[in-house]
Amino acid sequence: MKTTTPLALALTLCVSLTGCKLPEELRDEEPAEFPGAPEQSPTETQPSALDLQLSELINSLNLNQHPQRDLPSIEDELAQLGKKLFFSKALGGQQDSACVSCHHPALGGADDLSLSVGVDATNPDLLGLGRVHKDGEPLVPRNAPTVFNAGLWDIGLFHDSRVESLNVVAGSNGSTGDIRTPDSDFNVADSQAGDNLTAAQARFPVTSNEEMRGNTFEAGENNDAVRDHLAARIGNYGEGENELNTNAWLSAFQQGFARNDDAQTLVTFDNIAHAIGEYERSMVFTNHLWQQYMDGDLAAMSESAKQGAVLFFTRPQDGGAGCAACHNGQLFSDQQHHVIAFPQIGLGKGDGTTGDDDFGRARESANDNERYHFRTASLLNLAVSAPYSHSGSMPTLESVVRHYVNPTRSVDDYFDHRNGLGVCLLPQFTNLDGCEDLYPNAEANTLLALNKLQQEQQNGTSRVPRNLRLNDTEVDQLVSFLEALTDPCVLDRECLAPWIPTENEAADNVQLNAINQAGNAL
Repeated sequence: MKTTTPLALALTLCVSLTGCKLPEELRDEEPAEFPGAPEQSPTETQPSALDLQLSELINSLNLNQHPQRDLPSIEDELAQLGKKLFFSKALGGQQDSACVSCHHPALGGADDLSLSVGVDATNPDLLGLGRVHKDGEPLVPRNAPTVFNAGLWDIGLFHDSRVESLNVVAGSNGSTGDIRTPDSDFNVADSQAGDNLTAAQARFPVTSNEEMRGNTFEAGENNDAVRDHLAARIGNYGEGENELNTNAWLSAFQQGFARNDDAQTLVTFDNIAHAIGEYERSMVFTNHLWQQYMDGDLAAMSESAKQGAVLFFTRPQDGGAGCAACHNGQLFSDQQHHVIAFPQIGLGKGDGTTGDDDFGRARESANDNERYHFRTASLLNLAVSAPYSHSGSMPTLESVVRHYVNPTRSVDDYFDHRNGLGVCLLPQFTNLDGCEDLYPNAEANTLLALNKLQQEQQNGTSRVPRNLRLNDTEVDQLVSFLEALTDPCVLDRECLAPWIPTENEAADNVQLNAINQAGNAL
């Protein structure tokens, strides 16, 4: 027997009364200025036939769930320590990059770029558009995924889930069993992974030459040597002693962990990763307009967004778009891996004969059936996380939706030189000299992925529907619904302030105080 949802209760009351009035505090509000929100805030509303249709969908699919998780608050001492570490360039091998270089809260928990620029930026403190590598071309091979809602993932992190739970338990963020990482063989637990997936993930950006390590720091040494040296730098002991001109990290760790141990005992990389993970896990932004609508606020979404919701949750054979086949649950992701054949740009991961292809999940599993498969992206907070796809090749939500409608046409248009190559139309590359010659194998690599998608569609193993029929209005409606999956907090700098340190919060002299290309503080 299904539980009656708040929306269903609201609809029942609205039908039984002469009119369904909004709460008093909402009646005099200004029109909402938010993607997917209604064009006006009406003084009273009645359930429409569309509301009733959505109520049936929500009940039949049991969509309105509020799963509870044991996640930290940003006010917790460990999350506060993690915030300081997240913004410190002391964790960059050359002290010119930090975790936040690719994952700033004011940039959607990512960096506003198709392909990230980690080390060797011309201005290390400039984030987002305008951040460029000293050599021009970005060297990070994939788009930076958002760190928002990192604590809601249970199966794997990164685009290929190379940090993954081997004993998946829903709601645990990997805390209830073994975790495999790039430091261990496939399907083999990493004994040093940490307490959960998020802490395990935090161990790896510092080891990447392109992201945080650089080419000179601990050159030729393994990941553990890199981490040990960074911990010694933060703790001001051993090989890292006096590498920071200002160092108040020991007292920060003692406060964060509520212990009075000495630096060598307390300031370890395990503890660094754990604190960063707690900071990331505190970034829970799930109060989107669709959730508000399901909770009974009939005016939370525009009519276009409501129509988009119907399309999203309805199967193609019933006239819908079938998006929920993969994008489901609280994260709007099945957390599995699929081939979508979004254009492959950038340096890739070095797969194939060209050296700039990217096999995705197959690089981890060595299973050729998973070639070009990437983890299903979460759809939460899409309004602030463009550009999209594993390589950041898709500039808008409309371009993403149209790719699903007709992947072949999407790829053909992307590489149509007459209309300008798609990569050169991306904001990051618009003014880059020689853009059209930058990735000569991009089209060939993408066609290989497209061929894999078509094979899976033909043999019935793909969840991407064939011959999806959506007109322009329906595409717009789907985009409206996708935009309505954004928590208003992530659009509000004041609301995000608890996750962004002030200048006087630093425990060292290399805190990254981010600016945009106009020179304004983020």
